[in-house]
Amino acid sequence: MAQARISVNDTQDRILRGHPWIFANQIVKEEGSYEPGDVVQVYDARRRALGQGYINPASLIRVRMLTEHVEERVNKEFIAGRIERAWKYRQRMGYTGSCRVVFGDADLLPGLVVDKFNDILSVQFLTLGMERWKDVVLGALQEVIKPEGIYLRNDVLIREKEGLALDKGFHGKPFKTDLLIDENGLKLHVDVAQGQKTGHFLDQVQNHAEMARISKGRRVLDCFTHTGGFGLHAAHYGAKEVLGLDISDEAVSQATRNAAANALKDCRFKVANVFDHLTEMSRTGEQWDVIVLDPPAFAKNRGAMDNAYRGYKEINLRALKCIPNGGFLVTCSCSQHMTPDLFRKMVAEAARDAGRRVREVYYGAQPPDHPILWGVPETHYLKCLMLEVL
Repeated sequence: MAQARISVNDTQDRILRGHPWIFANQIVKEEGSYEPGDVVQVYDARRRALGQGYINPASLIRVRMLTEHVEERVNKEFIAGRIERAWKYRQRMGYTGSCRVVFGDADLLPGLVVDKFNDILSVQFLTLGMERWKDVVLGALQEVIKPEGIYLRNDVLIREKEGLALDKGFHGKPFKTDLLIDENGLKLHVDVAQGQKTGHFLDQVQNHAEMARISKGRRVLDCFTHTGGFGLHAAHYGAKEVLGLDISDEAVSQATRNAAANALKDCRFKVANVFDHLTEMSRTGEQWDVIVLDPPAFAKNRGAMDNAYRGYKEINLRALKCIPNGGFLVTCSCSQHMTPDLFRKMVAEAARDAGRRVREVYYGAQPPDHPILWGVPETHYLKCLMLEVL
């Protein structure tokens, strides 16, 4: 059967310039038949070849591009070659222990996430098109990386939008899912079966390490601490006192467990609503030398940005009121819809409304194992500002 073709309206040459997503309302013509998940050829309205991608009529993102060449064969060797290239890149960047091996669109493998924790791989197939290549992907990962085990974390809600079932479990022989990994000299517990996303967030590693510059001898408040990332590093780097806050009992339990694993006695965690806690601190005049804000993504979609912006601004304003002159605010956003420019604008407004003057001493994004693909702004989602309060 001949490969199906689709023609699309490529507004401002977005796809021609390398963005891999084609939305349903961009398609103007379909030629030939296909099954959901098949690879189709893509042309623009002027019949310029844009490449090939897999198609899913059930998804709002109708096609995700795999290659800009319409004649290239998308087959087992093609997918396996992309896996091998992704792993070789990590090795060149110096990643040998725990890291992200495949970062979806940024590694030209849309819908696939692979994280490596020691010698265990945690894998997510997020789209129907990538699910169709599941056996090829898993075979290539085993051949190229030779892990001791693979765990599938296909329990993310985005799969339902692709018409896929949610499930998780071992691929191949079972193994102990509760692992102990190294991050910047700290021992951290990771459970690939029960932890969030693939089991643990690896994207703040470099930003965590920057706490070495500002933590020694300081009192550090780590808000939205999750499993303790910033707070544990602050204690590791010599903080006088660390308090981590999170609304989740499970997160606080895991953070406390991580502190014990590293014998960090001046590092404690408790369950609290961060908004309420910062408000009470402001009312009572309590101050911390360093306050870290690393909240979950307030904006899951573009339509939620107005409320998210207000939420981000409010916590930054409240935190800035509780930091003495010479102290530091470390503030982050992991929402892809909160662009770097918008993030800076929000923090600047919060500082102005709080009556505080700040200067930037560090800006971080994702580490090299989470590369940012130019032309695809969605791959640049993490922002971390370290600001001195003057």
